[in-house]
Amino acid sequence: MKTFLRQVRALVKLSFTELWRRNDIFAMFVLALALMVPLSMSAPFGTKGATRYLDEAALLLVWAYSLFISLGTGARLFPPEFESRTVYTLLAKPISRGALLVGKFAGAVAASWSALAFFYAMFAVASLVHGGFGYGADFAQAFVLHLAFSALAVAVSLLGSLLVTPSANLTLSSIALVAMFFFGRRLPAYADTVSAPLSWLVRAAYAVAPHAEFFDMRQRVVHGWGGVEWTVFLAVLGYAAFYVVALLSLSAAVLKRKKL
Repeated sequence: MKTFLRQVRALVKLSFTELWRRNDIFAMFVLALALMVPLSMSAPFGTKGATRYLDEAALLLVWAYSLFISLGTGARLFPPEFESRTVYTLLAKPISRGALLVGKFAGAVAASWSALAFFYAMFAVASLVHGGFGYGADFAQAFVLHLAFSALAVAVSLLGSLLVTPSANLTLSSIALVAMFFFGRRLPAYADTVSAPLSWLVRAAYAVAPHAEFFDMRQRVVHGWGGVEWTVFLAVLGYAAFYVVALLSLSAAVLKRKKL
């Protein structure tokens, strides 16, 4: 167990530093500064209450940026290793495939979480500047649930990186998560309006696809509706943990069957 943990810790550090060396993450930070700060600090038409909707748009940008980073980091974990054949060097240490998978996943999650923390800190500072930070437990819940979603997105793209090409992986993963984020809660009602077999397909997608909308608390935060019940909050975290474990188990099975 000590050897496993030591290997995982080394892989986490390696993956984290490797991902932060890429220029695209820093480009996302510049883009976030250029778009989010004006949105969260403006007072359109001199109406102070309208800034809430701009804050919601700013948080939507946070979701878009974090999804891009999470999917991108997860999708790049293994394809470069296979192409450059450095995976053989890693496995010859010896490092088990399980330790390799867990270490790379944890490193990608750590990098994604650090970027997400930066975005939320920037939003909080902008809120302080244009009128004071009036958020409480709802903001903390929103941040923690967003962290859980980021880990889920990394797990989704990691599994896809072992099954399809990087471009196909990013396309399919982003379509699935974005579609569930905006339309997930409406699928049961839509399934009632269509006939079989389309209705069965919609219900199957609703049962299997990751429910990104569970983690979205943007409107509760910006409109002051308060946080969710703590039982609901813990249930959503449990859902994320279950989904991540299931995806990592599938990824481990796929990696085990790969001929390396």
